[in-house]
Amino acid sequence: MNAILIVAHAPLAHALRQCALHVFPDCGNAVAAIDVQPDLSPEETLGAVRIALDQLRRGQAETGVLVLTDIFGATPTNVAQKVIDGERTRLVTGANLPMVLRSVSYRHESLESLVARAVTGGTQGVMQVNPPAPPQNQNRRKNDPQGHDDQQ
Repeated sequence: MNAILIVAHAPLAHALRQCALHVFPDCGNAVAAIDVQPDLSPEETLGAVRIALDQLRRGQAETGVLVLTDIFGATPTNVAQKVIDGERTRLVTGANLPMVLRSVSYRHESLESLVARAVTGGTQGVMQVNPPAPPQNQNRRKNDPQGHDDQQ
């Protein structure tokens, strides 16, 4: 089974992991999080990412690791790009909760398929929701259980 490493600006990575654990309580060993702190250098963050990646690989044996980051071009993605190899590790950026949950749900699939599932989950989870229609003001008989529109 594949593992998932979330690397994002603090406190987003750990918050996304906690949400994943809320929905999938058994995924704790397969999902790790690195919060990128504003006072740490990219080199220090890179060291933490490498340690987390090594721990996930040891815990998940011969499987891959999907790395999820929050913003392309920012420190979390720039650091993560230095540790992915395109074979055993893949990187997807723009992480959101639907992406994380979809990734956890399908971590048993191939790494290639998992990448596609993550991207689909992330994009399909973003949508505009229209407000509900306002209720119509209609007088209803108080004793009519069927709610017919007969006025008193």
